[in-house]
Amino acid sequence: MLLYILRTWYQDHAPRGPGGWAAALADPAVGSALQHMHAEPATAWTVERLSRRAGLSRAAFSRRFTELVGRPPMTYLSWWRMTTAGRILRSDDDAPLQSVAERVGYRSEFAFNRAFKREFGVSPGAYRRRGAASQDRRSRDRSA
Repeated sequence: MLLYILRTWYQDHAPRGPGGWAAALADPAVGSALQHMHAEPATAWTVERLSRRAGLSRAAFSRRFTELVGRPPMTYLSWWRMTTAGRILRSDDDAPLQSVAERVGYRSEFAFNRAFKREFGVSPGAYRRRGAASQDRRSRDRSA
């Protein structure tokens, strides 16, 4: 739903140019791939699978995606998975790391930890603790 709203807004208001989010969301192949990745980050997406859904060859799809989004499809997917994991870690402090890993497409907690640390520079547990500490500070500041 959010992607639909953003796409509609961009079609009406965003500056037109050769690339960027407006062009990526408006492009039928890339927009569809983004919608699938965002809706189902745990799916075992591959360039081949996404390109088949888009009706393009892998090379054409990958080239078009990279041109419009600014990074290759699998790099974008990894970033989206880690962004989603970060959001889960900050909002659900009871979720076991294995569960978070599975929700964003990782079968192994070890692989998830490595990917998360590569993206954020800290382990998922440290990221979660930092989020809790920052929430506590904001709560204290509001009550003061």
